[in-house]
Amino acid sequence: MRIFVWIVGMVVTVYGSLTLLLYLFQSRLIFLPTSAIEATPDMMGMAYEPVRLTTADGVKLSGWFVPADGAKLTILFFHGNAGNISHRLDTLHMYHHLGFNVFIIDYRGYGQSEGSPSEAGSYLDAEAAWHYLTEERRIAPEKIVIVGRSLGGGVATWLAEHRPAAALVLESTFTSIPDMAAYRFPFLPVRPLTRIGYNTVGRLPHIDMPLLIVHSPTDGVIPYDHGRQIFQAAAEPKQFLEIQGDHGSGFLTSGEIYALTFRTFVEEYVG
Repeated sequence: MRIFVWIVGMVVTVYGSLTLLLYLFQSRLIFLPTSAIEATPDMMGMAYEPVRLTTADGVKLSGWFVPADGAKLTILFFHGNAGNISHRLDTLHMYHHLGFNVFIIDYRGYGQSEGSPSEAGSYLDAEAAWHYLTEERRIAPEKIVIVGRSLGGGVATWLAEHRPAAALVLESTFTSIPDMAAYRFPFLPVRPLTRIGYNTVGRLPHIDMPLLIVHSPTDGVIPYDHGRQIFQAAAEPKQFLEIQGDHGSGFLTSGEIYALTFRTFVEEYVG
């Protein structure tokens, strides 16, 4: 009996400790920034303009504006939870090759941006990026396509709910952080303990713009089912593109079909 009680006590202690650690350090599990800028667009033959902008709460952010000759549309791109903008050159090159301007920023705490990462902060960062394009560069909202990959999809969805744009593209995006936490830690009561939301699926019914969902069945980070749920929750007009490849490089693995579908989507719904 003593051994049984000891075992139960150890299980309860370990269980409680894991739950407490997840609650206290969830930001460090979600946000994985790096500060070193390892490459720049000119290394892939793209002229670019370094951008510094300031958010509504006074945080200075770093970004790049990559122009394309004769571009009529601008991609406002929000990257995932790890690294920084210097790890997205393949993405910039793809959109640049399709003939779009691209604007990408590092969230607070990432790359050369000031501050510390947070959900609320990332929304202010997105809003600052939108204001930069529409106010400083005088780009009309109907000429901006908001694109978010992975965690960036949660940021992009928030922006699309609060600011106008021509279209929204969500690639390899989760339905919400609580849903992801429950998927990753099914043995722990994570939903009521999750302080970070990024409720992508909950915002979509309120977004009034064309939507393209991109997801791979072999995504090993965010389940394919999340992409399907997002598609089901979204209002029309909407389109779903199934790509191949892993979480971080599916857009490259399916490069030709990705580029063709993206261009066709933009031409059909944006012009």
